[in-house]
Amino acid sequence: VGGVGGRGHQLIPRLREIPGVRIVALCDVDQAFLDRELQPFKDRGETVAAHADLRRILDDKTIDALVIALPNHWHALATVWACEAGKDVYVEKPFSYNLWEGQQMVAAARKYGRMVQVGTQNRSSTLLRRTFDDLRGGQLGPMRYAHALVYRARDGVGTVSTPTRVPATVNYDLWCGPAPMAPLRRKQLHYEWHWFWATGNGEMGNNGPHVIDLCRWALGQNQPPPRALSIGGRFAFNDCGETANTHLALFDYHPAPLICEIRNVRTAQGADAMGNFRNQNRGLVIDCEGGYFAGDATGGALFDNQGKKIKDLPDDGSSKTLETTHLANFVAAVRSRKAGDLAAEALQGHLSAACCHMANISYRLGKQSSPEVIGDAVRGNRELADAFERCRDYLRVNSVDLGTTPAMLGPWVTFDPKQERFVNDFADQANALSRRDYRQPFVVPKVA
Repeated sequence: VGGVGGRGHQLIPRLREIPGVRIVALCDVDQAFLDRELQPFKDRGETVAAHADLRRILDDKTIDALVIALPNHWHALATVWACEAGKDVYVEKPFSYNLWEGQQMVAAARKYGRMVQVGTQNRSSTLLRRTFDDLRGGQLGPMRYAHALVYRARDGVGTVSTPTRVPATVNYDLWCGPAPMAPLRRKQLHYEWHWFWATGNGEMGNNGPHVIDLCRWALGQNQPPPRALSIGGRFAFNDCGETANTHLALFDYHPAPLICEIRNVRTAQGADAMGNFRNQNRGLVIDCEGGYFAGDATGGALFDNQGKKIKDLPDDGSSKTLETTHLANFVAAVRSRKAGDLAAEALQGHLSAACCHMANISYRLGKQSSPEVIGDAVRGNRELADAFERCRDYLRVNSVDLGTTPAMLGPWVTFDPKQERFVNDFADQANALSRRDYRQPFVVPKVA
């Protein structure tokens, strides 16, 4: 298990529930986290190796597979190195830090014949599998739109006037890895890396992959969208974070597009401070000609076009064990050597991460624009125009006026799935943001 501070800490007990699985090594660049996770193994009298450097794990020929729960900027290098070393990989979402890295990860899985699964555990939901099969079968008529919802209140990360001291327990060189080894200019090292472009992908790349992946699955889309557009900003926090805390993205799939709504700002009190859509503030809504599905892996329902419930779809029990089920699915594929057995194979992880990257690239190429200009830009798309007005209302409730604090209006960015590159307007800028310069020796190898 690589990266045991946060997500790795959660996955260790789930791995222990799978018959025939033995955790033989832990890896983390923070010795404090490593010591904490080693103690339960010692208490049980179990032998487990401990390393700060992932390369020591890769050198161990007795290790079959890695669970990678590292910060986003390490996902690709750890995965490709592991594939080269003949090890299978379970890698947390988002699959990749950028588009180019995702391509190399998929190529490495293919070239070295490795089982690579992404940790979008909702893919192992039996409830959602049945529901999506029924929807694609025409249960409510042709699909019109998919809505991915992430309404999750967060706090700002504050500001610093001078660099923050890196914890003495951390090997900062290894922590930075492929990213620039720059002074730490936020209050804390861990977790807050999500909100800085050098290491993270914002909430769009943090919780966005879960719901975007489900929408893609429901729609039956197995390629990146032909184009994407973003609206958003970092409002109310007044901090040093860089990524959007309010983000609308339209992925122009045909015939049914996908809209993702990210909301992190909550300064107001009350149950509706974050707002809702079709009585949902998380999960997804699949809008069809004859009604819609609203819910997630914990359950949902079918509704007609007037919002009257047609049928309840209660939790079938699978949501309570999703993490273990998803990890067990990976282990089963490690044993069968059949990539088709994986519930969330590398390519699926890459495609869902690609959506997030396209949304962020459009956002980063955007310009601050008045609500009137944004309204004109989205007027031709009824669903997006409605999402923008609802977003404007939610911000207003939380004391953010887009008239005085303008949002970013990103351009359409167009993607050629065959070339796996951006084309047309803004292509040069978008392609430049799809790859990074690496710090030696932490260079992601070119595989594809």
